[in-house]
Amino acid sequence: MGVEGKRKTRRGKRGGESKRQKDDEASIDNSVLGDNGAVDQGDGEGYEAPPMDARDSVFYTDTAADGDSMNVDQAEKISPASYGLVNPDLQSYLKSCEVMLDDSKFESVEDRVIFVNNVYAEMKNFELQLTTDHEGSRILEKLFRVSSEYQIRRFFALTREDTIRLVIHRFSSHTIQTLLLLSAIALERGEVSDLAAGAEIEDSEGPEAVRTEVPTFEKLILELVDTLTPHWSFLMANEYASHILRVLLLVLSGKPIEDQANPKNAIKSKRSAKYVEDRNGEPINHPSLATQRTPPDSFAAALEQLLKTASDAMNDLVARSFTNSPVGSPVLQLMLSLQSEKGKLERAGSLLDKCLMELITDNSDNPRRDGAIKMMLEDVVGSHFMQRVIELSSAKLLRTLYERYFSSNLKTLAFHPISNFVVQSLFSNAKNERQLKTMIAEIQPIVGNLLFKQRPGVVRALLDSCIRLKAGSAEIMNALYSGLGVSVAEQRKELINLLAFLIPYSEFVKADYERLPFSIQGSLIIQSILQLPGDGYEPVMESFFAQDPDSIYTWCKDPSGSRIIEAIVVSDQLPLNTKRRVLEQYANKYADLATNKYGSHIVDACWKVADMPYKEKIIIELLKRQTQLQDNPFGRIVMRNCRAEQYKRRVDEWRERERSIAKRKHLFKDILDGNGAAKTAKSRASALGNKGASQPQKGDEIDALFKLQPDTSSRQPAPKDQATAENTDQLFVVDTHGDKNLKATADADSGTKRKHDKGKTKESKKKAKKDKSALRKER
Repeated sequence: MGVEGKRKTRRGKRGGESKRQKDDEASIDNSVLGDNGAVDQGDGEGYEAPPMDARDSVFYTDTAADGDSMNVDQAEKISPASYGLVNPDLQSYLKSCEVMLDDSKFESVEDRVIFVNNVYAEMKNFELQLTTDHEGSRILEKLFRVSSEYQIRRFFALTREDTIRLVIHRFSSHTIQTLLLLSAIALERGEVSDLAAGAEIEDSEGPEAVRTEVPTFEKLILELVDTLTPHWSFLMANEYASHILRVLLLVLSGKPIEDQANPKNAIKSKRSAKYVEDRNGEPINHPSLATQRTPPDSFAAALEQLLKTASDAMNDLVARSFTNSPVGSPVLQLMLSLQSEKGKLERAGSLLDKCLMELITDNSDNPRRDGAIKMMLEDVVGSHFMQRVIELSSAKLLRTLYERYFSSNLKTLAFHPISNFVVQSLFSNAKNERQLKTMIAEIQPIVGNLLFKQRPGVVRALLDSCIRLKAGSAEIMNALYSGLGVSVAEQRKELINLLAFLIPYSEFVKADYERLPFSIQGSLIIQSILQLPGDGYEPVMESFFAQDPDSIYTWCKDPSGSRIIEAIVVSDQLPLNTKRRVLEQYANKYADLATNKYGSHIVDACWKVADMPYKEKIIIELLKRQTQLQDNPFGRIVMRNCRAEQYKRRVDEWRERERSIAKRKHLFKDILDGNGAAKTAKSRASALGNKGASQPQKGDEIDALFKLQPDTSSRQPAPKDQATAENTDQLFVVDTHGDKNLKATADADSGTKRKHDKGKTKESKKKAKKDKSALRKER
């Protein structure tokens, strides 16, 4: 290309930029014009909306178009909603209202209601315009939190006019998401009827105004489903609409929306949550959003039809594109989870079958499919999709995936920075004992490299499966011995040290013990071993008791080492005599541990498992150094948990309370095991069938457990001042402290007796009434 050609090209660039600038100015001018060309109230003085991205305008292929490629002639251009700039006066008013919404210092509920009604009155006919405004949408979300259900429904109903364009807008999408969350809360709480709420709105003003009823939350959500379903694939690819789709699916299914226990399932990202927090916003942390809800019956049919329609509309290419999409993959994973619950996940032609390129129906060699799945295993987004597939898959599909994509390539995948998480998910979700032992046998040669080359999570995943399936304990311990370089019994005595510091035996014998740093992953591996079924804990405990007690004592004051000691004390697998040996090692050291940030947790753990004599031994030791402990923040907590002050002043009450707590724990342990409740019910049935309902039985297990009263058959009549206490079942004297289960057990046990007493009370009242009437006649 010559010099003239280059100059022409540069001029063309400058000309293109100037042309785009003119087009942008023209679009801004048109945005403030009404339908008749007049300027709207929002003239834009003093306010400049944030610039829109070029990607906010998208092309949507019509559903009638065939093939995987996009045909421009059959494509429809859908742009985000735009209703012009907000009137500066209205914007200033809303900003002043935002201060009131942030403070929420209303003198009464009536003042708040009047304030909210005034705000809605001021922004009437500008609702949709505010949803697309940067500041307006944020203020609306705060306003919704203090609005009535009728006001929320009315606003939700207004968005039906332009739903698709609103959900793909970067501001209004957040508004609709908030409306969906509040709708879920209202449905769980129960809606107020339209008549009770005065649920009518005026669609027009004047003498010929048309009044229509506001739809219920159930109807609004069902209409939203009908509107979004035909455009589901398009909305899944939109970064703003995809969040709404996830919330909608969770609302329809009744699943927890804001799961605080599992941050991975959070709808809002950390960036979004921080943005809201920085602007005095509060997330909607209603309890019903974090628990399983009971949605209306109509939602189940709507959800099933939605999943079927959306899955059938996706071809193989579209479904596969969502597996690696950071926007569409979370929606796709949620859809697969919901289909799995319905038992429709692994059918021929299902959505999962399309994503895996017909792996479910055709297991033959397919180089194109194998390459695509291997790419997903090493992709940042695709690996998350494969983890979800492994969690949801059946034993047959898991075996297919393991044999085709993991078995021959396990060493490479286990050390890959991304795919190693998929390997961990594979090991954690082994479906049966046979699969688990096969995985352990294949991973055994590289266990040492996994432990010492920053991949111990793979080993922990196998341990978790051993605990869950209650199998493979011997195999996984042999693999650990091999990886740590331990072969003879003398070397195995150092097992707990090798795992705690995560170091091979050959290096441990040369290292300075005092300078070895604890490993968090090693501490977690030991904690998992202590939960192995049967006697799987014995190698660790034998190594523990083989160590110098003074060396082990230093672990109690380390953040990772203290976790190991605490796990030993609270483990359900260890017998009581083994725990007693551990507790004896810390005799005369509990007061010192109580003053330490990490050691205080160990004292609390020892207190929970100790019997009554040993508890008194601990508390006497603590009281000897009471002054020092009261001056220490951690020591004060330990003293309060042990109720040392009560022991010092009223030792009998302290002992009675501790006995009551111990009996209660024993009772509930039997109930949780499924044995205590059945035996108690059986004894009650035999008592009622053999000796009548009014006589308390000697063999009642509840009375035998609590031992609160002797046999009533040998008891002498009580004095009058003790009649109330003696004639009532002694189970009700137990201080339940709000324990509903214990109270319910006691109520059930004495229910028949209360009925009998109630009958006696009625007879005595009738007799007293007759005597009174006879006395009146004599007078």
